[in-house]
Amino acid sequence: MIPFSDPMGEALEAFQNGKTDAAITVISNIAEDDIIPVTYLFRGFEQMPELEQLALQECTGHVLDLGAGAGSHALWLQQNGFNVTALDISPKAVAVMQKRGIKNVVQADFWNFRPTEQFDTILLLMNGIGLAGKILKLPVFFAHLKTMLKPGGQILLESSDILYMFEEEDGSVVLDLNSGYYGEVEYQMAFQNSRGNAFPWLFVDFALLSDSAAEAGFKTEGLFEGENGEYLAKLTLA
Repeated sequence: MIPFSDPMGEALEAFQNGKTDAAITVISNIAEDDIIPVTYLFRGFEQMPELEQLALQECTGHVLDLGAGAGSHALWLQQNGFNVTALDISPKAVAVMQKRGIKNVVQADFWNFRPTEQFDTILLLMNGIGLAGKILKLPVFFAHLKTMLKPGGQILLESSDILYMFEEEDGSVVLDLNSGYYGEVEYQMAFQNSRGNAFPWLFVDFALLSDSAAEAGFKTEGLFEGENGEYLAKLTLA
C-alpha cells in the first residue's frame, strides 16, 4: 500500500498556526505548476466566487460537505443554522476544521465512507466530482453517492469543461485521441519539503455529466455557468 502523504493538510495546519504566507504548489500533467495561497482556502462567504455562494444558498436540510478541506463552506453553513457534516481524507485538515469550530467532522476516504444516515444535500465544490478520477468510474461514483442521499435529496456539484486549455492561437483544438478523455488529469500537491503522491482527478463537461448522471438515474439541472467553463449543477433522482 502506498503510504498516505498530506501536504495539503500540512499547509492548512501551518496557516492555522500563524504561517499566513503559506502556499501550496499544484503540479499537473496539463499545465505549468500553480501556486495557491492557503489564505484562499480559509475564505469567508464574501470572498467566495459567485458559483460557491449560490451553491451554499441552494443547500437544504442535512448537508454532507465532501472534500471539505479547511471547512470554509461547512463553517458558513453551520453558522447559518444548517446541520452539516464535513468529510475529508486528511487528518490534519480534520483537526483544522475542529479548531475552527465545525461540530461534525469525519476523517475518511470518500470511497470507504459508509455513513449511518443519509443526507438532504451532498455538496461537491471546488470540482468535487474530481474525486471520481476517471470517466469510467463515474457509474460507481454516482452509485456510491446515491446510497448517501435521502429520497428527494440533491447533489450540488461544481466542475469545468477544460477544453479551452487545448486551444491553439487560431482557435483550433488539438487533442491526443489516444490519451483518453481530455478532462482526465493527474495532479500532485507540494508544500515546503513535502510532496504528495500523484492522483487522478476528473473535470467533466456538462453534456457528458448529464449523460453519465442519467445512466445512474439522476436528472441534471444547470444552475450556473462561468466565463471559463466552470459550472454548478444540481442532480436529483429522476
